[in-house]
Amino acid sequence: MTQHDEPSFLEGFNAHKAATRTALLAITHAILVAAAFVLLMQAPQPSASNAEFTEFYSSSDSRRLVIIASLYLLPFAGIAFLWFIVALRMWIGRSAARKDELLSSGQLVSGILFLGLFFAGAATMSVLALGAEDSLSGIEAPSAQYFAQLGWALFVVFAMRMAAVFIMTTSALGRRHGFIPTWFVAVGYAVSVALLLSASTSSYLILVMPGWLLILGVLLLFRSRSLPEASRSR
Repeated sequence: MTQHDEPSFLEGFNAHKAATRTALLAITHAILVAAAFVLLMQAPQPSASNAEFTEFYSSSDSRRLVIIASLYLLPFAGIAFLWFIVALRMWIGRSAARKDELLSSGQLVSGILFLGLFFAGAATMSVLALGAEDSLSGIEAPSAQYFAQLGWALFVVFAMRMAAVFIMTTSALGRRHGFIPTWFVAVGYAVSVALLLSASTSSYLILVMPGWLLILGVLLLFRSRSLPEASRSR
C-alpha cells in the first residue's frame, strides 16, 4: 500500500453520509423529546393536589395529550436514539484505526440502560391516561400521584445517571478520534459530572440529554461537509 492508498477498513466507506445520518438521528431524538416534554408538562406534576389529578384525567382532551406524548412521541424518540447509537458506533468503528474497547463498551451499555429507563418512564406516564380511558369510575388520585412520581423519577433520576455516563464516554471518544471540538468535549464532561452529582428532581432535567444531542447533531452536520463522499482503494 502506497502513501496515497486508503487503509483497507475505509474501502467503500462514505464518511460524509455516515456523519450526516448520525447527526440527523441525534437531532430527531432531541426534537421529539422536547415536543413530548411540552405535552407532559400540561399534566399535573407529582406535587399537585388530588383535585388537580382528578380534574385533569377526567378530561378526554387532557388525557390525549399524555397519550400522544408517552405512546407516540417518546417511543419514536427512543427508536431514533437507538439508531443514533448504532450509526455513531459504526462511524467511529469504520473511521478509527484503533478501537477503544473500554470506552466503546461503556458507551454502548450506558446507552442501552438509558434507553430502557427512558421507555420505562414513558410507559409509566401512559398508565394514568390509558387507565382513565378504560375506566368508567375515573382514576384514584393517590394512585395517580404515585405513577406521576415514579415516571418522573425514572426520567430525571435514573435515566439521567445513565445519560451522564453516555455523554462522558461519547465525549471521551470524540476527543480521542477528533469528531467533537475540544470546547464541546469540555462541555460534555461538565454536563456529565453535573448529572451524576445532581440532587435535583426538577422535570426540566429531562431536557439535558436531548439538548446535548441537539448541539452534537448540529456540530456533526457541519463536520460532515468536510468529509469525503466515499473512500475507495486506489
